[in-house]
Amino acid sequence: MGKLVSTLFVTLDGVYQAPGGPEEDTRGGFAHGGWSFVYGDDDFGRFVVEVFDRSGAYLLGRRTYDIFAGYWPNMTDPGDPIAAKLNALPKYVASSTLTDPSWAGTTVLGGDLAKEVTDLKERTEGELQMHGSGALVRSLLALGLVDTLHLVTFPVVLGSGLRLFPEGTEPMAFRHTGGRVTSTGVSIQSYDLAGRPTYGSYADDASNHA
Repeated sequence: MGKLVSTLFVTLDGVYQAPGGPEEDTRGGFAHGGWSFVYGDDDFGRFVVEVFDRSGAYLLGRRTYDIFAGYWPNMTDPGDPIAAKLNALPKYVASSTLTDPSWAGTTVLGGDLAKEVTDLKERTEGELQMHGSGALVRSLLALGLVDTLHLVTFPVVLGSGLRLFPEGTEPMAFRHTGGRVTSTGVSIQSYDLAGRPTYGSYADDASNHA
């Protein structure tokens, strides 16, 4: 059974919208697209290649799929480790409106999301990976279906935009499994989903030591 692994770029204030370019996602009048670009370095590049090396298939939200499908099929260099994986491996897109995907190897998931993703995990060799797709990631986290979250945090605050964990997000706990910081200050931290949070009180702890 494969693991569902999400790699998501966020700002210090939790925005995941349009990391790759000014026109990538302008919903809500968002004018800060492309905020991750200036932080790329060799450390970051090595991490991305390591992630894609472990992939067995991809699960994407509709918007991320459209962005990827408009770019990666045109990258045909067999020496490009990311393009080679994305173009060759199975791709699944969660959508109720997409009917005729143009990117070879794409299957549309339009039914019961929890059941379809569970089935995908069971039959995927290697990691079933999500890249971007913030709203879909949040939904699958709430369903307890994401195994690992690589949270890639860039040292920038935007003050607006779509956030990974907005008000009303389902409470959840994580276990830290590793991390690194690149030379440009990008914090790459990995977490496994660990169920619901547990709670306590420092006041209770203080009374026990009185």
